[in-house]
Amino acid sequence: MTEATESNKQWNLKLLIGGGLLGLAAVAVAGFLIYSSVCPCDRTPGGFLFGDRVETPVDDWSFANDVSLCQLQIYDGIRPHSINLNCMATPRGELFLSCSVCTRKYWAGKVDANERAVMRMNGNTYPVILNRVQDPGTMDRAWQARVSKLQVHGGGPFNPIPDLDAERPDHWWTFHVESRS
Repeated sequence: MTEATESNKQWNLKLLIGGGLLGLAAVAVAGFLIYSSVCPCDRTPGGFLFGDRVETPVDDWSFANDVSLCQLQIYDGIRPHSINLNCMATPRGELFLSCSVCTRKYWAGKVDANERAVMRMNGNTYPVILNRVQDPGTMDRAWQARVSKLQVHGGGPFNPIPDLDAERPDHWWTFHVESRS
């Protein structure tokens, strides 16, 4: 075998391996985009949230009480992570996220102060900032908004309808949501 033939075989092998890796990467990206278009679904997280992007800042989130669940997308490093969760607006139009037994929730551990995220409701996506609330008065206000909303949109094993006088449990967290532009 000549030196040129050997060099040609090595080049072909490198081309084959490189093309295979590139093809595998393309299939992985396409699969993730398809997965993102379907999930989050029920309790299975998803990736990107697609929809009509709303750029206008929202001051009154009361319309969030008209949907049973909201969808939230955060980033874990460079990877998007999206979930379904309860969101509720107070009578003043402030938006909060509900998180029961939050120390066990993957997403909650990834949210830092002034976390950039995306919310989706009714096919629209909203760029937002999240902040965990720890002030008891604000938490109580958010809890009451949750109790009120679940009177209409609650039910089922994962989202039961609470009593109107239900007390806020110690394991419950809430995050305040604000528009970012």
